Amino acid sequence: MDDTAKDIGARAQAARETCPFLTAKQAAFHLGLAYSTLKRLRQTGTGPKCRLHGRTWRYHIDDIEAWSAARARGGNHG
Repeated sequence: MDDTAKDIGARAQAARETCPFLTAKQAAFHLGLAYSTLKRLRQTGTGPKCRLHGRTWRYHIDDIEAWSAARARGGNHG
């Protein structure tokens, strides 16, 4: 495992231990997406699972990681 993967894993673990729910902006940053892209994915139902807490959409770190892992592909795909 390279240092970048270790760092990402450490950040995800820290999020789980403190507050596992991220705002949409935090989740977009974690995924390396623009906020508007994550919002569009939520609206079309193709993004990670999310929950409405009051008036704020929240993403659980485990749901973000599962959604990302489900989109993993081999190295020879464009």
